[in-house]
Amino acid sequence: MSLVAHDVGVTLGGACILDGVDLAVGEGEVVALVGPNGAGKSTLLAVLSGDIEPAHGTVTLDDVPLAEHSARALARRRAVLLQHQGLAFGFRVEDVVRMGRSPWHRTDREDDDDRVVADSLARADVAGLAQRHFPTLSGGEQGRTSFARVLAQETPIVLLDEPTAALDIRHQEALLSVARDAARDGASVVVVLHDLSLAAAYADRVCVLSRGRVRADGAPTVVLTSELLSEVYEHPVDVIEHAGSLVVVPVRQEAPCMRA
Repeated sequence: MSLVAHDVGVTLGGACILDGVDLAVGEGEVVALVGPNGAGKSTLLAVLSGDIEPAHGTVTLDDVPLAEHSARALARRRAVLLQHQGLAFGFRVEDVVRMGRSPWHRTDREDDDDRVVADSLARADVAGLAQRHFPTLSGGEQGRTSFARVLAQETPIVLLDEPTAALDIRHQEALLSVARDAARDGASVVVVLHDLSLAAAYADRVCVLSRGRVRADGAPTVVLTSELLSEVYEHPVDVIEHAGSLVVVPVRQEAPCMRA
C-alpha cells in the first residue's frame, strides 16, 4: 500500500495554501504533519484523502490517481477523522461507530460488524458511552467516538486531523498508542498534530510544513531541532531529551518582578 503526493499545489480563495508538496507514506509507519497555523497541514490531509483536488500535482494510491478510485473503493482503503465532527442528529455512540462499517455492506466482512464495533468502542475507550447520544457528549468524548468509527472502518490507510485536540493527557496517549499499534500491524497512518512532543514520541517520521511548503521530512530526532522549529514557529523553542524521548518546550521570557 503506497500513498504518494507529488508536486501538489492547492489554491483556495485566491490564496496559495500548498505549493510543490511531496510526501510518500508507506505501510507500517506513522507520519506526523506539524507546523504553525495556516501552514497547510489539514489541507494536505484533505488532498491525501481525495476530499480536495489539487490545482496541480498528483496524488496516487498504489500508483493509481485518487480520482480514478470510486468513492466506495476509497472508503475501503482509507478512513478519515476530520477536525470537526459534523453530526447534526442525535445518533447513539454505538450507531456512530457502526457507520464506519458501511463500506463493507453486502460483503463477507459484514458478518464481522458486531465484533468490530465492540472492539472499536473498547479501543477508543467509549464502550461505556455506547448508549449515549452523540450531541450530549463532551468534545473529547465526541472525538474518541469519531476515532472509534475510523477504527471500525478497518482500512489500511488512516488519516487523522488533530485527533488529540480535545483530549486529556491519558486519552491523548491512548489514542496515539492505538494509532501506533495499527501501524505496527501494517497500516499507514498520517496524523496532524500541534503537540510536537507527542509527534516526537509516536511518529516514525515528522513532516514540518510552513507557508504551504515542506521544510523538513524525516525522523523526529533529525527534524525536530531547536533551530528549525524556532524559525518555523517564529518563537524560540528548546528541544530537550527526557527519559529517552524528545520534549519540545517554548522559551518563555522571565516575568517581571511584582512590586508591592
